[in-house]
Amino acid sequence: MEVILMESVENLGEMGDTVSVARGYARNFLVPKGLAVLATDGHRKLVAEHMKLEAKRDDLRKASAEELAAKLGELSCTITVQAGDDDKLFGSVGPRDIAEALKSDNGEFDHKQIVLDEAIKQLGVYSIPVKLHSEVEVTAKVWVVKAT
Repeated sequence: MEVILMESVENLGEMGDTVSVARGYARNFLVPKGLAVLATDGHRKLVAEHMKLEAKRDDLRKASAEELAAKLGELSCTITVQAGDDDKLFGSVGPRDIAEALKSDNGEFDHKQIVLDEAIKQLGVYSIPVKLHSEVEVTAKVWVVKAT
């Protein structure tokens, strides 16, 4: 079954792509959630209009993200944690912890914006990328220190 994606779907395609999927997947998941519409001539015109509007919105989001990145400059925060004698943490520091620490000093950050390959499990200083937009990224210096 041919459908046009209204939003980007992981492992399937980007917004505006026409893809072929199983009928059940389209009927039970993609269409009810608004992720796709059937590939008809009328829907193709609708999607073209939607793409134009979304491109304008994305440009505005990117401009505001670039403005915020220029205003923030270099981000930094300190996270105090319990650790053993060998500087290994009792637990770990993840994206939610970093977002919470950054929020108190610099404004609102969502944990999904923090790009962390794996949780931090050692004391130290880390440079963590923060994605404000798909094309705009700033670096946060995170100090993980031992609680006294």
